[in-house]
Amino acid sequence: MERPDYLIQGEIARLFPVLATTSKEGRTTSIVLACISKVHEFGLEFMALMGQRVGKRTRIETFTEIVFKNEKVKVKDRPDGLIVMKNGSKEWKALIEAKVGTAVLTAEQIEKYREIAKEQCLDCVITISNEFATTPSSHPIEEVRKSRSKVPVFHISWMSILTLVDLLLTRNEVEDEDQKTLLNELRRFLTHESAGLRGFDRMPPEWSEVNRLISTGGKISVKSPEAIIVVDAWHQETRDLSLILSRQTGTTVRERLPRKHMVDPVERRKDELQTLKDAGQLTSVLDIPDAAAHVEVTADIARRTVAVGMTLRAPEDKVSSKARVNWLLRQIKTAKTDELFVRMNWPGRSESTQFGLTELIADPSICEKDKGDLQVISFHIFVARRLGVKFAQQVNFIKELEEIVPLFYREIGQNLTEWRKAAPRIKSDRQLSEDVSVEALRDDAEEGVAE
Repeated sequence: MERPDYLIQGEIARLFPVLATTSKEGRTTSIVLACISKVHEFGLEFMALMGQRVGKRTRIETFTEIVFKNEKVKVKDRPDGLIVMKNGSKEWKALIEAKVGTAVLTAEQIEKYREIAKEQCLDCVITISNEFATTPSSHPIEEVRKSRSKVPVFHISWMSILTLVDLLLTRNEVEDEDQKTLLNELRRFLTHESAGLRGFDRMPPEWSEVNRLISTGGKISVKSPEAIIVVDAWHQETRDLSLILSRQTGTTVRERLPRKHMVDPVERRKDELQTLKDAGQLTSVLDIPDAAAHVEVTADIARRTVAVGMTLRAPEDKVSSKARVNWLLRQIKTAKTDELFVRMNWPGRSESTQFGLTELIADPSICEKDKGDLQVISFHIFVARRLGVKFAQQVNFIKELEEIVPLFYREIGQNLTEWRKAAPRIKSDRQLSEDVSVEALRDDAEEGVAE
């Protein structure tokens, strides 16, 4: 691999970069970029985040500390890296800007790199930091999203990269043994404190103020700066939660969002601010592949309670509600029932009912009280934990949330199975093909007329 002609400065991304011990950022970036170019499956998955496909003949080259020839745009700091993906005569190029530890990206610097990308005919800018984005195209910095620049900016969190590496290894998806060893060494490096990776570990200071206002009966304005900061922080945390569950389950867990929220983060924020104003709640839905239902997470600020649950359709082949409840109870394997509840939804305008799981286990028939001949149509089984003073604390709220969500899925969610209608069966009087021939159907019709 040689440095491209259009660069007057730049090093091939090294697995063992020779840098000052204080250069955590440069070292981490160089090692990750080197692995993107050396480990085929890792490069393929990383490029897929930007919507790029890597074929068998695709070559990925990576460089660090680059300077282009004839640069007109002057910047204080050099871009951290460059990715060049070659497919035959075609090239796709991305400028890299990375931050580690507590260092944060700035809109001003990113816009400068956008100008460089435009000047040098690059395809995009990719930023990497400990900040989280729901999707790579939904940048965590609002000014970047609102910019009129036509150069796309993608964002990947370091924890997303670590999760990607971990999934490739736990699913045994790297064919070459040497590359597998290399990727495992990358995982080992990224998990060391010297690499500077961090999960989302605290809510912002405004969290306490929003809690105080709502818990004392106050109303949140949808334009409140404090509320906006809290909602944005919640989005960071729910993304981190999806990554935690991804690593725990060995599958790719994503936030489930309406299409309008996927394509427009501003619209998502607007709607969730309205929910915070009206209900005093923050909500999220996580999509775990092949699970019986989505995992619904609610942080109720007024009640200082975190609830995590799943909604299942009741089995329609069971006649009584008691039988339908027993169908659900047979799927529950946990002994930790104190904080578990089941909310039952009924047809028409009949109000939902709710019981503690312990109550239902003792007497499933209580579900039918005051419901006459109605049949329950769905169950929402959930854990609800009142956090008290911990709820309003920046660090403890996150700790509790990241304990409760995996706990619910481990103890309850992963054991649940959705009900499905049984496959249609061949009728007893139509066992053979002759039984449904033209002649047979004509005879049936004649008999029908005679009757």
